[in-house]
Amino acid sequence: MVEWSDAEHSAISEVWGKLHIDEIGPQALGRLLIVYPWTQRYFGSFGDLSSAAAILGNPKVSSHGKVVLGALDKAVKNLENIKATYSNLSQLHCDKLNVDPDNFRLLADCLTIVVGIKLGASFSPQVQCTWQKLMAVVAAALSSRYF
Repeated sequence: MVEWSDAEHSAISEVWGKLHIDEIGPQALGRLLIVYPWTQRYFGSFGDLSSAAAILGNPKVSSHGKVVLGALDKAVKNLENIKATYSNLSQLHCDKLNVDPDNFRLLADCLTIVVGIKLGASFSPQVQCTWQKLMAVVAAALSSRYF
C-alpha cells in the first residue's frame, strides 16, 4: 500500500486541475508511439502510424490518448487504492491485449514530459517527484496482473 502525504495529495490535485485530457492524452500517447516505435505493434488497427506527423494527426491515437487520461483520472480520484482501481484494466492488458508491462512505464515517462512542457516552472522538482511517484504507482498497478 502506498502512503500519500497531504502535500502529495495537494500537488497531484493541483497538477491534475491544470491539465486537459483532450490535450495531454493525445500528446502523451503520440510521443510514446514516436519515441518508442516498437509500441506501435499494439495499435495495428489505428491506420497510418508511418511518421510523426501521421501519428500526431491520427484521430484514433487522439481518441485513445483521451481514454488513457480518462483512466488516469480514476487513479487521481482513488489515490488510496490505485491497484484495485486498475485491476480489470491490468487483466485486460495482460490477458487480452498482451501488452508488455514495461510500456506502462514508458507511457508514464512520456506523460511526465508532456506535463512538464505544459506546466513549465510550476512543475517544480518537488511537484515532479510527486507526479513521478504517482506514475510509478499507476504503472505498477497496471502491471499487477502480470506477476
